[in-house]
Amino acid sequence: MADITRRLGWRHLRGAPTAHVRHHRDGKLLHDGPGLSFWYRALTAALSEVPVDDRELAMTFHARTSDFQDVAVQATVTYRVSDPALAAARLDFSIDPDTGVWRGAPLEQLGTLMTETAQQHALDVLARTTLSAALVDGVASVRERVAAGLAAEPRLPATGIEVVAVRVVALRPEPEVERALRTPAREQIQQEADRATYERRAVAVERERTIAENELASQIELARREEQLVDQRGINTRREAEEHAAADAVRAGAEASRSVKLAEAEAERSVKLAEAEATRTVKLADAEAARSVRLARAEAESAREVGEARAQAQAAWLRVHGDVDVATLHALTGTRLAENLPNIESVTVSPDVLTGLLARLGGGERA
Repeated sequence: MADITRRLGWRHLRGAPTAHVRHHRDGKLLHDGPGLSFWYRALTAALSEVPVDDRELAMTFHARTSDFQDVAVQATVTYRVSDPALAAARLDFSIDPDTGVWRGAPLEQLGTLMTETAQQHALDVLARTTLSAALVDGVASVRERVAAGLAAEPRLPATGIEVVAVRVVALRPEPEVERALRTPAREQIQQEADRATYERRAVAVERERTIAENELASQIELARREEQLVDQRGINTRREAEEHAAADAVRAGAEASRSVKLAEAEAERSVKLAEAEATRTVKLADAEAARSVRLARAEAESAREVGEARAQAQAAWLRVHGDVDVATLHALTGTRLAENLPNIESVTVSPDVLTGLLARLGGGERA
C-alpha cells in the first residue's frame, strides 16, 4: 500500500519498489512505474497500484477419483504480475487518493480465477484416476497437469499474470478411508517388525545354541582332560606307592636286621643279667639261710631262756600266793581286775550295795 501524505490540499504519494503505480489525470498518464514519488491533487488524480512481487496463493479443494472416493488437494501457486498496465486495465487496482487503499479486491479476484482454473485441471486428472493410484502418483500428476493448465490458460496472459511455480503439498482421502488404507500398511509394517523380531529371536536362539554347544564341547573336553588327569594321577599314585613300598621294604629289612641284632644283644644281655641275678640270688639265699639259721637259733635260745624265766617267775608267783592269806588275794584280784577294766569317769555306789559289800568283807575277815 502506497504511503500518502497531505499538505495544504495537495497529496504526496511514495510508492514501494515492489508496487507499480500509474497516475492518470484527465485521461493522460502522468506517472507510470514502481517506486515512484510525486505530488498530486486528490480531486483530479486517478491512481492505481499493482504489486509486481512474487505472490503465494494457497488453495485447498476437494476432488473425486474414478472409484468415487473424495480426496482433498492442498496446493500452492506462485505468480506475479508481469504486465502491470495490462493488469490495471483488466482488473480494478485503483486506490483511494486520500488513503491509498484499494477500492476493490483485485487480489481476491485474481486468486479466485487462478484457484478455479487449477481446480478444474486437478479435477480433470483425478476423475480418471483411482484412489490408490492418486495416493501413489497423484501429487506429481496433479502438479504437472495444473502447471500445464495454468500455463495454457489464455486469461492469465491477457490479464498480465505469469505463473512462476506450482506445488502440490498434499493429496489426502477422507479420515475414515485414510485409516482404512493405513491399516494394511500398518499390518504389513507390524508383520515386518514381528518377522524382524522373530528373526532376531531366531538369531539369538541360534547364537545361544552355538554358545551352549561350545560350552558343552568345552565341558566334554574338560571332562576328557580330567579323565586323563585322573588316570595320570592314578599312575603317579601307583608309582608313588611302589616307590614307598620298595622304600618300606628296604626300611623294614634294615629295621628287621637291626631288630635281630638288638634282640640278640638283648638276649645276650638278658642271659648275662639272669646269670648275674642267679648268682646274686644264690648268694643272697645262702646269706639269708645262714641268717635265718642264726636267727632261729637265737630265737630258740631266747625262747628257751624266756620260758625258763617265765616258769621260774610263775613258780615264784605261785609260791608267793600260796603263802598269802585269802583277803590279800581278793585285794590283788580286785587290783588286777581294776587294771583290766576300761576307763570309768565316775562310780555311784548306793548304800545298799556298800552295806552288803562291807558285810561281805567283814564276814570274810572274820572267817
